[in-house]
Amino acid sequence: MGALYSADQGLFTDWLRTETGPLWAQATSHAFTTELLEDSLDDAVYRRYLIQDYVFIETLVTVLGHAVAAAPGMPAKKRWAHFLGLITAEENDYFLRSFEALGVPEHERETTSLLPPIQAFATLMLEAARSNRYDEILAVVVAAEWVYLSWAEKAVQPYPKRFYLREWIELHHNPMFAGIVAWLRAELDNIGPGLSADRQAIVAHRFKELVRLEVAFFDAAYGR
Repeated sequence: MGALYSADQGLFTDWLRTETGPLWAQATSHAFTTELLEDSLDDAVYRRYLIQDYVFIETLVTVLGHAVAAAPGMPAKKRWAHFLGLITAEENDYFLRSFEALGVPEHERETTSLLPPIQAFATLMLEAARSNRYDEILAVVVAAEWVYLSWAEKAVQPYPKRFYLREWIELHHNPMFAGIVAWLRAELDNIGPGLSADRQAIVAHRFKELVRLEVAFFDAAYGR
């Protein structure tokens, strides 16, 4: 952990990203996302990833529920609730259609357990959520969603022909998702500079650990 944040380092979230060192590039330029964007990703790899992500979604929903409760004021609560609604509606429909195309039976996706690195990812997010600290919740959610926006923004047409790859890119490369990430960052940029040195250190640790585990999440799709 380097020096704590100061205003001359730019936005608080930019400082957090810098503090991750090489992990940020590893997460946003991982072989998994590169192959996904290039339409060269093996179906078996994506199948494993998608099942794990589907199992993980329940954790994300729990985290977003805590965020709604911890958010300071109705406008922020409304934004979190909208994000929660997207995860439980449009994205869930995508999973079901993709599982059918990839031959994933219901019993497999409902009985599969999280792989150890992905369980660690889920545990970190739940720890932040159960702290009931808005800054910690923001730290892990901003890290997770910003990583996805960052790799998806590298997408160029034509997108993959396989709909489950194409739509996964589209879910994370569109003005609405970019707006959500921008708002999440703004929330953390607003409160981060006013945190005590101890709180900034905790937030930075949460953020960096989440990015590290994003790399492990992608690695796990290859059975590593």
